[in-house]
Amino acid sequence: MLDTLKKGWWLLVLRGVCALLFGILAFVWPGITLAALVLLFGAYALVNGLFTASMGLRAPSGTTGKGMLIFLGLLGIAAGVLTFFYPGITALTLLVLIAWWAIVTGIMEIAVAIKLRKEMTNEWFLILSGALSVVFGILLIARPGAGALSVIWIIGAYAILFGIFLLALAVKIKGFAAQAHGARRMA
Repeated sequence: MLDTLKKGWWLLVLRGVCALLFGILAFVWPGITLAALVLLFGAYALVNGLFTASMGLRAPSGTTGKGMLIFLGLLGIAAGVLTFFYPGITALTLLVLIAWWAIVTGIMEIAVAIKLRKEMTNEWFLILSGALSVVFGILLIARPGAGALSVIWIIGAYAILFGIFLLALAVKIKGFAAQAHGARRMA
């Protein structure tokens, strides 16, 4: 699994950048309409799912966690596609969709991080991003009646923090890849 992450560290960067951009847009345009929020979330979930599934599909056969990455990617793709096919959903339905997507995503990320504990140290970036996703989902379920502006700010803050954690993880993974490459040159 660590070898797959080393080769695909740039996909973590893309996921992190997409999350940051999504979060920033949520703050820049707080008066966004529900239709625009639906499309923005759908695009984010779809792109995030494609990058995650790509990382899983690129992993060699038998790689620990390969199935989880593919499942996580397919979950994001499904969330994005469903959002585009049913843009007229209510705000409550969108909140529930986002909440459960975040909870399942977070649980899967924590599971992958636990598997990585045997292969690397400081996997806490992935654990934190997973925990953040779970907490975010629970907050959305607990407060569905919150105002639209509050929800947009919560979504934006979550996406920015999630993006930062993914970028930090990518830097860490790239460092591992560079160390491994340097060790191979010396051998």
